[in-house]
Amino acid sequence: MTSKSFQSPDPRRVYVETYGCQMNLADSELVGGILKSGGYTFTGEMAEADVVLLNTCAIRENAEQRIRGRLGLINARKRSNPHLVVGILGCMAERLRDQFLEEERLVDIIVGPDEYRRLPELLESAFEGERGIAVRLSRVETYDDIEPLRTEGISAWLSVMRGCDKFCTFCVVPFTRGRERSRSQEGILREVRNLAEGGYREVTLLGQNVNSYRDGECDFAALIKAVAAVDRSIRVRFTTSHPQDMSDALIEAIATTENICKYIHLPVQSGSDRILSLMNRTYNTAGYLRLVEKIRRAIPGVSLSTDIISGFPTETDEDHAATMALMREVQYDGAYTFLYSARERTKAWEMGDDIPEEVKSARVTEIVAMQRLIALELNRPLVGTVLPVLVEGPSKKSDAAYMGRTDTNKTVVFPHQHEAVGDTLQIHIERVNSATLFGRPLVAA
Repeated sequence: MTSKSFQSPDPRRVYVETYGCQMNLADSELVGGILKSGGYTFTGEMAEADVVLLNTCAIRENAEQRIRGRLGLINARKRSNPHLVVGILGCMAERLRDQFLEEERLVDIIVGPDEYRRLPELLESAFEGERGIAVRLSRVETYDDIEPLRTEGISAWLSVMRGCDKFCTFCVVPFTRGRERSRSQEGILREVRNLAEGGYREVTLLGQNVNSYRDGECDFAALIKAVAAVDRSIRVRFTTSHPQDMSDALIEAIATTENICKYIHLPVQSGSDRILSLMNRTYNTAGYLRLVEKIRRAIPGVSLSTDIISGFPTETDEDHAATMALMREVQYDGAYTFLYSARERTKAWEMGDDIPEEVKSARVTEIVAMQRLIALELNRPLVGTVLPVLVEGPSKKSDAAYMGRTDTNKTVVFPHQHEAVGDTLQIHIERVNSATLFGRPLVAA
């Protein structure tokens, strides 16, 4: 899939804001690669930009209001700079195209996740005063030949596939990102080699359901082992997993490959079989718990996290209690909890949204409180241990401290001395809370 190459006569500066998940962060880097090839440069300051692009997420209901509010501020700037081009990218593109482009005229271009190759063309037209839209979904587009523009850091997001075929009843991804298609193994390994040569120390393989990756005979288990073999000093992570597709081969790959991190994000969404059926999650709690047992038996010390949706249509107090019970049984290291948000075009939209917001909020509060207690209990035995930590940079709360993560994805904060970002340190853990481990680097003999 190719498009005409446009070169801007004067390097125009692009400012990008990214909302939502890691997939959107990776897409923003793809957009950067495409526009860099088109002669554009980039700025971290909106005031300096000729182009402002908002890469959007449509998963939560309040995301649209956030974007609308942001566009109001951007258009105030545009009144003083009428040549500024404003664009919406990503998952909101198709849903909001008529409102934002024609009715309210808030933006100049709208581009969906499978049409980023057309950005240089659409931007050049926009500078000539022509509004543009490109939102068609593709069955084949993987951007396998595009080198993402990564500007800093030691950890890289690397998309290995796009779209999803699961059609969970609450999820808009199949409608906003299309059906599943995988990148070539060759293209992925080439990108990993480039990352290794560029000094990256960690790579996270991304997909809406990475477990279902396939390129010919290469499934995800084979892919992640091949990625790990490129450079054994690079940590390899992945997200997100669907429980149905967590294969024995993938579990074995994680267990037996030293530089594949012993951390699995395994979204359960609910502990109620009735709700799981309504969600079309294709497993029940008994099957999920058997999978957890299998993982823990094969990978001692593995860290597990999950996603939970509270307040799905018809969810009762009993359903909520079942979720709490499952969390107590699994003992997750972390949980991302969301209030159910009805999304148009999904099957769940037709079920109504009958759980009051205050009930959803109360249930989420209970879940979060319990998860904090579980995480604290899991972290306490780590006091006194020594853990290898990849240094990521300054702590958010103190310039005198640095932070990094363990193999099991636990955040560690320690006093900053002479460490450099990208170093792997042996940290003696001295105290913990539910979210963070605190310690000191061991002094080399």
